[in-house]
Amino acid sequence: NGLNHLLFPPIQVFQLLTDLKQQRKESGKNKQSSGQQNLNTIMYETLKYISKTPCRYQSPETVRDFLVAMKGHKLTK
Repeated sequence: NGLNHLLFPPIQVFQLLTDLKQQRKESGKNKQSSGQQNLNTIMYETLKYISKTPCRYQSPETVRDFLVAMKGHKLTK
């Protein structure tokens, strides 16, 4: 049974949705289908939730630095 799904860390979801939101703002498209409106609602609610978590203040560099710092401790799941 192969992988049927992927898990993304909250920081990646936050960055992706923030980038998409910016692209839509820059494109200036106002007319939207109901499906697009539903997607916008999902994006809004997800960004609203994630913005209240610590990942809002993280960056790929801080995550990388943390992982490098923890590597010597040989932690397991």
